[in-house]
Amino acid sequence: MSFISYETSQDMLSLLDVGPLRSENVFLSDTIGRTLAEDIVAKDNYPAFATAAMDGYAVVHSDLAHGRIAIAGINPAGHDERRRVEAGICIKTFTGAAMPEGADTLIQIENVTVEEDVIIIDESVPKGFSVRPVAESYHKGEVLIKKGSKISFAEIGVMAELGLVMIPVAIRPKVAIIATGSEILDLGEPAQNPSQIRSSNNYTIAAIAQIAGAEVIQLGTTEDDEASIMQVFQNALATADIIISTGGVSVGDFDFVKDIIPRLGAEVMYKGVKIKPGQHIMVAQHGHSFLLAFPGFAYSATVTAILYAVPLISRMLGASQSPKIIEATLKVPFAKRSKKTEFTACNLSVEEGHFMVDFEGKIIGTSAILNNMLGDTALMITGEDDGDLEAGMAVNVILLDQF
Repeated sequence: MSFISYETSQDMLSLLDVGPLRSENVFLSDTIGRTLAEDIVAKDNYPAFATAAMDGYAVVHSDLAHGRIAIAGINPAGHDERRRVEAGICIKTFTGAAMPEGADTLIQIENVTVEEDVIIIDESVPKGFSVRPVAESYHKGEVLIKKGSKISFAEIGVMAELGLVMIPVAIRPKVAIIATGSEILDLGEPAQNPSQIRSSNNYTIAAIAQIAGAEVIQLGTTEDDEASIMQVFQNALATADIIISTGGVSVGDFDFVKDIIPRLGAEVMYKGVKIKPGQHIMVAQHGHSFLLAFPGFAYSATVTAILYAVPLISRMLGASQSPKIIEATLKVPFAKRSKKTEFTACNLSVEEGHFMVDFEGKIIGTSAILNNMLGDTALMITGEDDGDLEAGMAVNVILLDQF
């Protein structure tokens, strides 16, 4: 199977059948970070009636020119006010209260002096001042929050305003993660020799999957042993929607994952993409589950998880395509290192309203340098046909703070 372009690999990923959206109803306060499974639509105008936006006096605007207006009573918020404001009278009305019928303006308390049962106009206001009109926030039938939106504080507030209690959200896809390699140690596992290293891949990718909205099944690490790796994959297939492995997909004698996945009965969609880092990746499907095999180097595993796992998770959630890509400007020249599509860790900043990219503090080296992802980092994309880039050129970058 020959290497394919990055664009082709993404097109093929987007065509994978992830099945119908699965949803569940969750109590409002438990939906933070979840993804909406249905549009949230306003059932009524809000506000449903003209409302006082400040504490003051509900008046007929033309009366302000007279300088003195009689007070006919008070109108607290939540009160079912039935009195009508007519010429020559006003009603003291508090923030959030329905404007009395006949009143077209609210003059705030600070603009008047009260003498017994009369207000003296110290400073006039325009007609309609401090009155929230009907449907100022939204109209009946308006889609307020779209299906596929990730729920945050504003969405919580609006849904509470609508009186919604149980919210339809997408069921989190289950993502099982396994790191393979005889040289790697899980957290707390004692080293047997100096050549062994700590596994970061399974924890990094677990964090990426959780941020993207998935439920993670952490399977830890396993040695480069065919039988052990086969058993882990078989167990994962029983429960997971997506299985992600790192290591074992290149051409070495102990790279068993690339051979085990087809033997599981999975259909390999592609193996090998012309990207740097991470060209030795495999995407396969087994029934309703997907298998994503990524390289073992930490930076490669992280980048390929962002490029291939995050979009698949997003689709299973019914969310808009992730990750997000924006345009930025290079502050410094950039030397391209290959004829592949490259994803380079860069610093992203905002200067005078424009996104800017530089590489200060980023180490040029192998695909193992995970600390290049620290800080206000993004991934700059350069295509197969791109050469060296000059300062001031526009580039596309993948945002890493929002999946």
